[in-house]
Amino acid sequence: MTHPGHEIVRKFFTALEAGHLPEALLTDDFSAWTTTQGELTHEQYASAIPLLAKLTNGTIHFTVDAISAEDDRVVAEVRGKAKLIDGTDYANTYVFVFRMRDNCIRSVAEHFNVQLVMEKLVPLIAKLQSP
Repeated sequence: MTHPGHEIVRKFFTALEAGHLPEALLTDDFSAWTTTQGELTHEQYASAIPLLAKLTNGTIHFTVDAISAEDDRVVAEVRGKAKLIDGTDYANTYVFVFRMRDNCIRSVAEHFNVQLVMEKLVPLIAKLQSP
């Protein structure tokens, strides 16, 4: 039997591809952690999603290679690909670790290749934020 977290996590990635955080899938006390930013509040994490959409002309395509679930933990191995606004390709691999409560995502931790983010995304973020 499939763990209920499998479908919730797939819906999460579908929403991220559309450029928004799926609020209906999150608990009120949702929190996040990323390799480059550490601990993030709900608001901080949510603000990064539209920024990512701006960097990728609207979308990053996520391919879920595997999902494993046990108790309140769901782990997804994912590949992300996009064409960046400067015309270059972006491709990174991720491991997302979700914690669930009441069929909602309580927290997410994103593990990814920091070097690719620093080389490809950070310079574009700086350009978007410069006056």
